[in-house]
Order: sequence, then structure tokens, then C-alpha cells
Amino acid sequence: MEVYLDNSATTRVRKEVIDKMVEVLDIEYGNPSSLHKKGYQAEKLLKEARENVSKLVNGETEGIVFTSGGTESNNLALIGVAESLKKRGNHIISSKIEHPSILNVLKFLEENGFEVTYLDVDKTGKIDIEDLKRVIKDKTILISIMAVNNEIGTIEPIEKIGEIAREKEIVFHVDAVQAVGKINIYVKKQKLDMVSLSSHKIHGPKGIGALYINNSVKIRPIIFGGGQEKNLRSGTENMPGIVGFGVASKLAKENLEETSSKLVSLKKKLYEGIISEIKDIHLNGPAIEEGAPHILNISFAGVRGEVLLHALEGEGIYVSTGSACSSKKKGQSHVLKAIGLRGDLIEGAIRFSLGIFNTEEEINYTVAVLKEKVNFLRKYKRR
Repeated sequence: MEVYLDNSATTRVRKEVIDKMVEVLDIEYGNPSSLHKKGYQAEKLLKEARENVSKLVNGETEGIVFTSGGTESNNLALIGVAESLKKRGNHIISSKIEHPSILNVLKFLEENGFEVTYLDVDKTGKIDIEDLKRVIKDKTILISIMAVNNEIGTIEPIEKIGEIAREKEIVFHVDAVQAVGKINIYVKKQKLDMVSLSSHKIHGPKGIGALYINNSVKIRPIIFGGGQEKNLRSGTENMPGIVGFGVASKLAKENLEETSSKLVSLKKKLYEGIISEIKDIHLNGPAIEEGAPHILNISFAGVRGEVLLHALEGEGIYVSTGSACSSKKKGQSHVLKAIGLRGDLIEGAIRFSLGIFNTEEEINYTVAVLKEKVNFLRKYKRR
């Protein structure tokens, strides 16, 4: 049996998405900038996709700017606003558990004259709203906090942050790559100025993403060219990717409640199976009912996570030891360090991330194999 439990890294593409992308590649292959019929048909498809993606965050269609993925969206949001507002101030607020595509951009901005405050988080991964209020300065121009943490599934209080940011007239950016399709995002109600999205986390293709931008936000482009995407992201549009992203977004929006309910059920079953069958485990991050529906991070004491990962792989089970964007690099997880986890538990951490194609049968199989492998590795270590 093959069990894919690394859906936070990437997801299997839906059949409906593939079929529509093939149609664009084979039949509707025009450039939306062209003035002839093929170009007009492509422009229609582009508009439809933009509408579908905007509905995923309950925002205006015009707010969607297509990018190459979540990383580019984060770069455009942070660098674009920082450059646009640097005459007003140079202070940015974020957290210690952001994705590398945020943290590395912030490092770049620090090297170029910007000041960044990194908020601490509690043992569940949440920031403290009072801490946020305390660090705001007159020169604060941007707050960037993720909606759902990609390693431990913490859901941050983005609506409260949005209220504070709006009151202080600070631009608020949210990395919602792990949130959309699993929890509701409302850009107006939650007062979100910019939201980063990625197709391949919601059963769409890789290499395509979007940044939702409130029309009141001033932002400078970081890619220059022919003026596509309202001059904010020049370059011929990746039409197969964009259309695929649109279909994936439409399906994710239509099935959000059903998907979320299914993922919560599978997550609880997996956790309950693990705690009933395996001793000395530690849940990392929020309580089961408080975190994102699809992410479960558990440390197995006395076992190295990477060794367990490969032991599971040998039985057809695919998991992760952390963020796919940083798991091949040396060093411990910055997220698990930030929540105060001790070193041996960081070493023994495994992230299970669920998707729409997972089944209860797969969960039962995973628990049985986990029990066998963890017990074997612990005995082997003691020898």
C-alpha cells in the first residue's frame, strides 16, 4: 500500500485540473495579450481563473496578481511594500516561525536598511497580541504573520492582528499558503491587505501562485517587463498553470467544509491510534482540535525523525521531518526551537499532513507500521 502523508509539501493534482490544463495546452493555447480570437479566448480563461482564485479568499477579482508560487508572492509582498513605503518608515514586524520564504526576505531587507522585529510564540506556536501591540512604532510600515504554520499547524489570530494593523494604518500581509482550502479566509472581514497563495497545496499544479492585494496598498514590482498583471508581475502568463489553479481553487472553495471535516476526522484517528499504540510520544504545537485540520506534528522519543521517515518510506508511507523548503538543509527546525521543544524531541519529530485522497484504511495501516518501526528503532538504539 502507498500512503502519501506529506500534503503540506505538495499535493496530488485533481483529475479535473489535469483535464482542463491539457485543454489549454492542446487547444486554447493563445497568449491573452494577443488581439485575435485565440488571444481573446485565453483572456476569458484568465479572467475566469482570477475570479475563482479570488473567491478562495472571499476577495475582489481585481485583487489577484498571479505569480510563480507562494515564495514569489511573499517576495513581492514584502519587498514591494517595503520599497514603496520606505520614505514613511523602515520597521517591519513578523514572527519567529514564519516560512523560509518570509524569513529570508526579511533578512535581505535587514541588510538593506530595514529594521525587523520577530515576535516570540508560545508552546503552541501562537503569537501574543499584547506583544504585537508593544512593538509597534511610528515607523512600522508592515506586519507579516502566517495564517497557518506549515510545520505544526498553528492557526494564528489574524483577524485580531488585522484590526490592530488597520487601526494603526499598517499594511498587513498574511502567508495563507497552508490555510486556504482548509479554513476560511475572509480578506475584508479579517482586514487582510495582502495574502499569499499557492496552487500546489490545494491539488493544483506546481509553479503557479497568487498574491491578493487590497486596492489601497501601494506596492512596487520586483519583476519588470511587458506590464502583465497590472504591471506588478510582468511576463507572459503561465496559462496552463493559471487555469489549473483556477479549477483547483473552485473545487477547494466548493468543498471546503466537507474537506475540512474529513481531514479533522482522519487527523484525530491518526493521533488517537498513535497515542494508544506507541509510548513516549509528544504532540508538537496546538491541541488536536485547535490546529489546522491537516497537520499533525509528533515527536517519537528515542528515535531520529529522519531514520523513521526512511523506515516508513520502505513500507510505502511518505511523511516529512519539517518544511519541504528546508528539510534537506542541516540544522534543527526553527519552528520547533521557537516553541521551546528540547533537542532530542526536535530530532524525533515527524510531520504528518493529510489530503483529500487519504482514507481511514491508510491511517490504520500507518499506525500499525509506525508501531512496528518505532519499537524496532528504539530497541536497535539501546543495543
